[in-house]
Amino acid sequence: MDLELKTASLDAYETGGDLALTQEETAETIVPDYCPDIARIIETEGKVFLHSRELRDGKAEISGTVRVTVLYTPEGEGGIRVLEFAMPFTAESDSRSLAGCMYLTAETEIEFLETRMLNPRKVFTHCKLVIRAAGYQRAPLVFCTGVDVEDGFQIEKRQETQHAILVTHFAEKDYTFSEEINLSPGRDGAAELLTNRVSSTVTEAKVVGSKLIFKGMFNVSLLYRTAEGRCCSTSAELPFSQIMEVEGASEETAAAVQLQLTGTDFQIDGADDEGRQIAVTFYFHAAAFLRAERELTLLSDLYSTAYDMTYDAAPLELTSFCETMSRRQTVREVLEIGVVAEAILSLTVSCGAVSVSREGGMASLRTGAVIQALYLDEGGVPLMTERCVDITCQMELPEDCRISAKAVCPEEVQGSLGDRGIEVRFPVDFRIEAASRVKRVCVTAAKLDTEKPKDLSGAPSLVLRCLGKQESAWDLAKRHNTTIPTILAANQLETEADIPLEKLLLIPRKRC
Repeated sequence: MDLELKTASLDAYETGGDLALTQEETAETIVPDYCPDIARIIETEGKVFLHSRELRDGKAEISGTVRVTVLYTPEGEGGIRVLEFAMPFTAESDSRSLAGCMYLTAETEIEFLETRMLNPRKVFTHCKLVIRAAGYQRAPLVFCTGVDVEDGFQIEKRQETQHAILVTHFAEKDYTFSEEINLSPGRDGAAELLTNRVSSTVTEAKVVGSKLIFKGMFNVSLLYRTAEGRCCSTSAELPFSQIMEVEGASEETAAAVQLQLTGTDFQIDGADDEGRQIAVTFYFHAAAFLRAERELTLLSDLYSTAYDMTYDAAPLELTSFCETMSRRQTVREVLEIGVVAEAILSLTVSCGAVSVSREGGMASLRTGAVIQALYLDEGGVPLMTERCVDITCQMELPEDCRISAKAVCPEEVQGSLGDRGIEVRFPVDFRIEAASRVKRVCVTAAKLDTEKPKDLSGAPSLVLRCLGKQESAWDLAKRHNTTIPTILAANQLETEADIPLEKLLLIPRKRC
């Protein structure tokens, strides 16, 4: 007869596949008539705005825009001018590796960006993007917890408790955030905005009722030109708080939120004659993952002391450990420039991909940070210098865990002019997610031969032996067709933990 197994089912999501795509774009851009001719390109900056993430027949299609800003010195004039243009892109995966996925997340970074002058009225730009995408599919967790059977069948079952962490909800939403930056009274007002940089950090996320509330900070740095033609910089921290619907989520779940900018807008307030007020609007997409911790009861083995039994079992893979953390490294470097600098206009740091190496329980994380400094020499000529430095972070993590990490510079870069050049100080945060997976055997079906009882006429009624080093009390009882309570009672023991390893045990056969 087929035994009726007790089953449980939990809603969950699993990663359906990870992709790393590269996309290269080139463009020739003509300088608009209202801009002066280019004498020398100083710097090229780019911001990536994602517009769509779509799944088509198991393939990922990701599109967006690289907003390019070129700083240059004009012919016959002093100071800095700016040329801005957009480079649209679309990237597709070349396989059905995301078949069955319902959601798609994507993070895009600029790996290489260069603009060179073809002539004073035309430039050529080459951009290489790295896109990291992940698909998520609904994967209900179904497992056996026990068996419904009459006492007369004398079935022994082995149940194990397993700690598991499940992604129970996935939610996403587009947002618009508007704020105003006020320049301090000691700063000159802005006549023209040249460049801007925006980074975001989520500092808190929690479920309250049916809503996910997440808070964080936008860090903004601006380079602008005053009415007198001087270049100045400023920075600001803009706190934000947003709400997302997560129907059915428990308040005990842990939430992780990823943000991706889809657009920005910076405008000098026209009503302010001094140019001290700058209106900013950020458009961004938020993707939230909610994880819940569960204690599962798994039916891992069973047998009957009265009848022959066969059963099927399959491995069940579970996330047993998942932790997000941040580790900060403070960096101090000197950029040797070889000239006497008059002023620092802007300092920026861009962190590349993070590599992970393991040695036992110690993980070493490494990234390359590109430091760029825009400054004026003693003659007032704007110059750019850059340097790449290696930054490492070591931490203890379980040996079998999978590590994913990214590195960011979350705060304004501090700098000063010194005898050796430009001294810079900045923090780098390694944002890490570590997760471990375990496989546990779980019974999926069982059949009992009830036509005739077991023939134990040739088996001894009592066995005298020790518990083996790799043997459990369950193994001992199953091998000799008895039960753990029977063995404990025969040896006057209370629990399995009391069973001695090197002492002979009385193992009586259980009577049918």
